[in-house]
Amino acid sequence: MTTYILRRLLASLLILLGASFIVYMLIAYSGDPLAEIRSSNSPSKADQMARRTELLHLDVPPALRYFIWLSGAVKCVVPFAGQCDLGVTLQNQPVTAALSAAIPTTLQLVTTAALLAILLGVTIGVITALRQYSTLDYSVTFITFLFFSLPVFWVAVLLKEFGAIGFNDFLRDPFIANSTILVISLIVGAVWTVIIAGTLKRRLLTFGVAFLVTVLVLYYLSVTRWFTTPQLGVVIVTVTGIAAAYGFTVLFAGLQNRRALYSALITVGIGLVMYFAVQPLLDNANLWMIVGLGLLAIGVGLLVGYLMGGYDRGQSMKAAALTSFTVAFLILLDRYMQSWPAYMANPRIRNRPIATIGAETPNLNGDFWITGLDKYTHLILPTIALILISLASYTRYSRASMLEVMGQDYVRTARAKGLSERVVVTRHAFRNAMIPLATIVAIDIGGLIGGAVITENVFSFKGMGQLFLTGLHNIDPNPVMGVFLVTGITAVTFNLLADLTYSALDPRVRVKA
Repeated sequence: MTTYILRRLLASLLILLGASFIVYMLIAYSGDPLAEIRSSNSPSKADQMARRTELLHLDVPPALRYFIWLSGAVKCVVPFAGQCDLGVTLQNQPVTAALSAAIPTTLQLVTTAALLAILLGVTIGVITALRQYSTLDYSVTFITFLFFSLPVFWVAVLLKEFGAIGFNDFLRDPFIANSTILVISLIVGAVWTVIIAGTLKRRLLTFGVAFLVTVLVLYYLSVTRWFTTPQLGVVIVTVTGIAAAYGFTVLFAGLQNRRALYSALITVGIGLVMYFAVQPLLDNANLWMIVGLGLLAIGVGLLVGYLMGGYDRGQSMKAAALTSFTVAFLILLDRYMQSWPAYMANPRIRNRPIATIGAETPNLNGDFWITGLDKYTHLILPTIALILISLASYTRYSRASMLEVMGQDYVRTARAKGLSERVVVTRHAFRNAMIPLATIVAIDIGGLIGGAVITENVFSFKGMGQLFLTGLHNIDPNPVMGVFLVTGITAVTFNLLADLTYSALDPRVRVKA
């Protein structure tokens, strides 16, 4: 294993060296970064040009400048090689400082989008594979191909127009017209009719129930002006928690495993007690406190599942832990909603919370909840844009992989042994269907970091995308190479992890030296 990893790292290093040299040469020979200053005869401009020439080594041939940059880049990668030095920008700012400011913004955007795209894409793909050639399958196929063909900048502009400007205008008077309620309810009813398969009678019943529930919910939201003072409350947390308990039990254990179901329901009860107990604590919350409470919720779920036992203690622990985490997330979401009126009334927000530019509101004063809401409202639109573009590939790949696996001999053997369809799908088919996706996920995560350039530009995110574009515009190799180094190392790392994931998912695959 060690020899294999070292061999892969050596091959990746050679690829990075060759690619970095080509990129550096292309940028260096694309123009003169100080042409504008050279055209001026001002003494101050001349001094500025001389200083930047010295800092950027512009009096040295580009090939030698590349090796000067490489000597500093090696220190960033090799431990104990010295202080990391990626040069400076034309504005005399160290590239390492520029990257330190840009990387958290890009990672925050890309990580959220990637995780949600993978989760939604794989889930939808597996469901459509199990419902092959159904109305749901054809509908999802059409929608995913539609999203895949849309340019990300166009999607971003539409989201800014309707998701931000239109929704902010709606919040001035959050009243939902009866005609809008009727149209939305008809659409929701039709969607649930497609999702829920069965006889005509069952489909009509599904449509009626979904239509009626949607009408009541939208009417309630309109009458109570819920969008100005949103809340979940103990009732919604309870109902959603119970639904999650049943859902996770069905997924991991089946309802016949009563110990698993009771474990999940017990964690819902514990969560309801904690809903009231932690409210004073959450008033003075910080990030580490939230992380700690989340880990505690998972730990409580695992402990409850372990103590409840059953013929398969692992099933009880999984169902209880995920249910406990879901309830904890709902409590956290409810606490954010409690701060929504204060966030809306902030003079920097002025009742227009959904932002169209930037990663945060400048000079915003507020506590943990206010600043958190500000970050999330800025992330909503660019995250949706990246998800819509990435969702199609994950959906199609997972569907194709699941269809292939469901036709394998070992799946037919599992069914012939009398195993339930849930066990066949979750324990035999799903794990093997995820093997090809390991490579796709690894490539896409590296691609998302570089591909967020357009999205960051449209939404004015000051991340690596903006740093990359600024370097190209100014014909400044150093910041461009800094972004290239981060993206390249990320791609190499995740591709190596993909290879190792293969052996973890499929026992038949063994990494050989």
